[in-house]
Amino acid sequence: MPDVPAPGAAPEPLGVDLTPTGHPAVDAGLARLEALDGVPAEAHVAVYEDVHRRFADALAALDGD
Repeated sequence: MPDVPAPGAAPEPLGVDLTPTGHPAVDAGLARLEALDGVPAEAHVAVYEDVHRRFADALAALDGD
């Protein structure tokens, strides 16, 4: 079972490595996710929504090609 942080403890980085894809729009979205490392969970929703929009736009652009 993973260690549970004490209430009020500062968030710790997850240490997840993100591998660049070579696609600039996707890599920019991954960079936004990487910025969440060590940030309280309450701040994640807005970033997740932004990244989802970026990825949806990138997929829509592929449909236009």
